[in-house]
Amino acid sequence: MSSTTFLDMLHGATARNDSLLCVGLDPEPQRFPHALRGDAQRIYDFCAAIVDATCDLVCAFKPQIAYFAAHRAEDQLERLMQHMRANAPHVPIILDAKRGDIGSTAEQYAREAFERYGADAVTLSPFMGFDSIEPYLQYHGKGAFLLCRTSNPGGDDIQAQRLASVEGQPLLYEHIATQAQGLWNKNGQLGLVVGATYPEEIARVRQLAPTLPLLIPGVGAQGGDAAATVRAGLTESGTIVVNSSRAVLYASGDVDYAQAARSTAKATREALNAARG
Repeated sequence: MSSTTFLDMLHGATARNDSLLCVGLDPEPQRFPHALRGDAQRIYDFCAAIVDATCDLVCAFKPQIAYFAAHRAEDQLERLMQHMRANAPHVPIILDAKRGDIGSTAEQYAREAFERYGADAVTLSPFMGFDSIEPYLQYHGKGAFLLCRTSNPGGDDIQAQRLASVEGQPLLYEHIATQAQGLWNKNGQLGLVVGATYPEEIARVRQLAPTLPLLIPGVGAQGGDAAATVRAGLTESGTIVVNSSRAVLYASGDVDYAQAARSTAKATREALNAARG
């Protein structure tokens, strides 16, 4: 197994491509350009073209597993992972799966992410506690991003509730950030998912987890502010991975879709870099 860790790859790609941008691969055949529209057999072709057009502009790619599985396209996801590994070997791949189960089931999900698909990192739900996360950490050097303060409005329902039984009565998302920075992060493999729609919460998570990488969805189609996101989350000791999916993938519905995706990715990268100060 390679000695290069996910964090090594992430820092390397961030520096090499001068980028904080992650392109999310969420293929929706009904939104494909005209020549491919509605054809789930062309998911690989669409995504591979996006990867080729943007691989020098990003710090990571993030395929969302449901968009493949819903179309029985897991075999196309496997091909896409191989394509990324062959054609953009310096760019880490975060499999967005948001798994959350315990024991032997978690072991199987970890095997799926890291052995079947060859991902460098995976997104997880920490709702069932540390023993639902631990099986992923058995894979040396692989990363795991825990859902912490998500970009959806309903996140408040649970994440913004106070924990009266924990000293200081932190909000749940604050407790997750503290655990991920400390007790749970035994081998330095953990990161956190924090939505771009809540820059004040990004800043709070960064305060509690100063060294963890933050995966930040919500810039672009969800309306998150790129500059506010960077100011809140990026520090000398803590990097950020700012995801944009739909705004990049569907920048054009015509034959120039890959070039349009490149232009949007480049503009987003530049907006993020301008906010670095």
